[in-house]
Amino acid sequence: MAKRYFITGTDTEIGKTTIAAALLHAARLSGRTTAAVKPVAAGCERTADGLRNEDALALMSQCQPPLPYELINPVALEAAIAPHIAAWEEGVALSAEMLSSRCNAVFARNAELTLVEGAGGWRVPLNGQQTLADLAGLLGIPVVMVVGMRLGCINHAVLTAEAIKADGLVLAGWVANRVDPDMSRPDENLATLRQMIEAPCLGVVPWLDQPSADEIAAHLDVSVLL
Repeated sequence: MAKRYFITGTDTEIGKTTIAAALLHAARLSGRTTAAVKPVAAGCERTADGLRNEDALALMSQCQPPLPYELINPVALEAAIAPHIAAWEEGVALSAEMLSSRCNAVFARNAELTLVEGAGGWRVPLNGQQTLADLAGLLGIPVVMVVGMRLGCINHAVLTAEAIKADGLVLAGWVANRVDPDMSRPDENLATLRQMIEAPCLGVVPWLDQPSADEIAAHLDVSVLL
């Protein structure tokens, strides 16, 4: 049976992509087919093949059977800034409805695990009225939250979990990702998060200097999602 999840985070630069790629990698190791969508990506490089985003390419590498880049990242924006600002500057009209239809094109492949990765946090704008939360709502799929373990993470994680619930979506699980090797009292923070978040912890990823999908996958329990 096809399983689909929306990957969000407590902030930007907290490892959503590496966690998503690792979950896909773990699913592949268990013999599952995988697919991914990065509906909108800001911060793309110009290549001979067109605009390409590092995060989307990381997800692409974990899709089995392979998917074309344009299907994985339908809206590629060059400027490494907030997506709605980049879209406005580059003359691209973003909407939750448009991105939802692009996600559904990947869902039609019926992979056993499909992940849709957002950009930044839960309320990142798409335009003057809609955010990525509206896209998740249209898709109607459960959410996996990546918590960047650093000072302030408890507040960010609890607020995000509350917002997901308030928007009528299910928080299927969360991942604690050590993004700050010098974080004080990480174990105590983790214990508080386990207490305050009403969803299973899918794994605790230690600080890794050069994280890779296969290395991170060893710290995750993808069976909860499958």
